[in-house]
Amino acid sequence: MSKIRLENVRLTFPNLFEAQKVNGQGAAKFSAAFLFAADHPSHAVLKQALTEVAKEKWGAKAAEVYKGLKASDRLCLHDGASKTQYAGYEGNLFVNSVNELRPTTLDGNRNPVVAADGKLYSGCYVNAVIELWAQDNKFGKRINASLLGVQFNADGERLAGGSVASEDDFEEIPDAGGDGAADVFDDDDTSAGEAEADPFD
Repeated sequence: MSKIRLENVRLTFPNLFEAQKVNGQGAAKFSAAFLFAADHPSHAVLKQALTEVAKEKWGAKAAEVYKGLKASDRLCLHDGASKTQYAGYEGNLFVNSVNELRPTTLDGNRNPVVAADGKLYSGCYVNAVIELWAQDNKFGKRINASLLGVQFNADGERLAGGSVASEDDFEEIPDAGGDGAADVFDDDDTSAGEAEADPFD
């Protein structure tokens, strides 16, 4: 195993304060992904650590195994081209990390951060501590990353899932709070609920 720190990388899909199941399956876990460019200093740090973990696990076969893992996308380091449907991924690399234990979450002064602080959001820049480990069992070979901690570094443009609506997104409602809302439904129209087919049917 190898513990490393990724400096000033972009936080995406943060699930740092409440464990959740992935696609409703398996044990609930905390997770986060970290984005950075190919020429970012953390890329070199990560590649070196991945190489060391491979050598420690597979010895003389490490180079061959590593090549196969990279070709089959079974490393924790991925090309953002595989997720261009998400803002910020195109042209970058990303690391996926998970942990069944809640990661340490800090602000820039190393004070604890909780969900209500809204400090660690999708799109902000952080320092992340992860631990790489090699898997070789009945589920196959991989090099995974455990999420150990996240520290806020700097604000960034919020990405999908990392923002809330502002007052400007709404319009004033005349006579708000009146009884007019009851007139929205037409009592004579009983077909509305029957016209749409069940999308899961």
